Amino acid sequence: MAGITLDDITKRYDDGYEAVKNLNLEIGDGEFLILVGPSGCGKSTALRMVAGLEDITGGRLLIDGQVVNDRAPKDRDIAMVFQSYALYPHMTVAENMAFPLRLAKVPDAEVKQRVEQTAQILDLTQHLERKPANLSGGQRQRVAMGRAIVRSPKAFLMDEPLSNLDAKLRVQMRAEVSRIQSRLGTTTIYVTHDQTEAMTLGDRVAVMRAGVLQQVDTPKNLYERPDNLFVAGFIGSPSMNFFAARVDGDTLKLPFADVPLDDTHRRALSQSNGRGDLVVGIRPEHFEDAALVGEQASHGVVFEAPIDITESMGSEVYAYFNYEGAGVSHDELAELAADAGAADLPDTEGRAVARLDAETSVAQGEQARLWMDSSRIHLFHEDGRAIRVDGRGAAAVAPEAPGEAGEAEVPRT
Repeated sequence: MAGITLDDITKRYDDGYEAVKNLNLEIGDGEFLILVGPSGCGKSTALRMVAGLEDITGGRLLIDGQVVNDRAPKDRDIAMVFQSYALYPHMTVAENMAFPLRLAKVPDAEVKQRVEQTAQILDLTQHLERKPANLSGGQRQRVAMGRAIVRSPKAFLMDEPLSNLDAKLRVQMRAEVSRIQSRLGTTTIYVTHDQTEAMTLGDRVAVMRAGVLQQVDTPKNLYERPDNLFVAGFIGSPSMNFFAARVDGDTLKLPFADVPLDDTHRRALSQSNGRGDLVVGIRPEHFEDAALVGEQASHGVVFEAPIDITESMGSEVYAYFNYEGAGVSHDELAELAADAGAADLPDTEGRAVARLDAETSVAQGEQARLWMDSSRIHLFHEDGRAIRVDGRGAAAVAPEAPGEAGEAEVPRT
C-alpha cells in the first residue's frame, strides 16, 4: 500500500488542448478516492497518468513518496481494472487470475495460494475451472478485479469498472467493491461518471469539470456544503433545483414564495456582499406535502404550486411543479444539462421537482400546498460561488476553481 500525490499535474496534447489543468490531489495510504465528473472532464486522463498510460506534461506524480513521472507502468506497482473485463477467453478463471503472477515468474506454489485466497475474497472459488463465456457479467468483473488483487499492488486504479453491468447488478457490485476495498485496505482511485456510485463508495470524492478540480471532500460535505453551482447540481439525485432570487431587506424573494432569512443566511449575506441578485439552490428532498409536515413546519415556508407531473417511486413521490418567472441561466448548469441529455428538452424552465413522502395526496394537474425547509437552502453569487457560514460562524465565499471563470446570466424574478 502507498499514498499517491498529484502535484500540479497537467496534461496538454500536441494541438494545445489541456485535458487536465494543474491538478493537485493527495490520496492517503489505504484511502478510497473517487474521481467523478461529466464526460470529457479529464477524470480518466488523470487516472491514466497515474497508471503511466499517458505522459505527464507538467507537474509531479509521487507514489509512496517516489517521483514516478518517467517510470514505465510495470515499474509503478499499480494494478488497473478497466471498463471492459479484458479476460482471456481461452483461459479458465484461475488461469486468468494467475496470468500476471506467471509473467512475474512467481513460483507455482505461491501462485496457487494467492489465486485461492483471492478467489475466497471474491466468492469465486466454485468458478475457478470455468471459462469467461460461462460466467455472468458480475462474475467476469470480479475475475477482472481478482487479476488485479492477486498481485498485491501498492494501489488499485479502477476506470468505470461497473458501467457495462445492468442497473440491478451494478448496485450489487457497488457493495462488493466497497466490501473488498475495505477488507484489503489498498489505496484505490476509482473513476466514475455516476454520482451515486461516487457518493456511496468513496472515503472522499473529487469532482472535476473541464480538466479542473472543483472540490474534493467527503460525500457528506459535498452534499451539504458544495463550493459552487456545478458541484451542487452534479451531486444529488434528483439534482438540486435552482432559482433566480433577490434579497429585499430580511426577505429572500423566490419566484414562488418570500422566505424570511434566518440568522445564518443573513450573516453570510451581509459579510460576503451577497445582496441583490442571487441564485438559490434547494434539493428536492427539502420540500414536502404541507399536509404531512408536523412541528417542523415553523422552520420553513408553505406555498401553493400547480403540479405538472407526479412519479411514484413506491417509497416516495417525485412531484414536478411549475412557477412563474425565468429559470437560472449559467454556463455551469448548462454543462450539467448537456451532460444529462436534457439541454434540448422543452419546457424545463420554470419547473422544479419536489421529493415527497409516499403518503402524499398531491396529484398531477392539481394545485398543491407544499412546504419548503428554508433552513436548507443554498445561496450562490451570480458567478456561481457558494455563499455560506463556515464552521466558526464566519461568513465565507467558496474559492473560485482555477482556470477560466465562466460567464453567468441570472435573470431577475
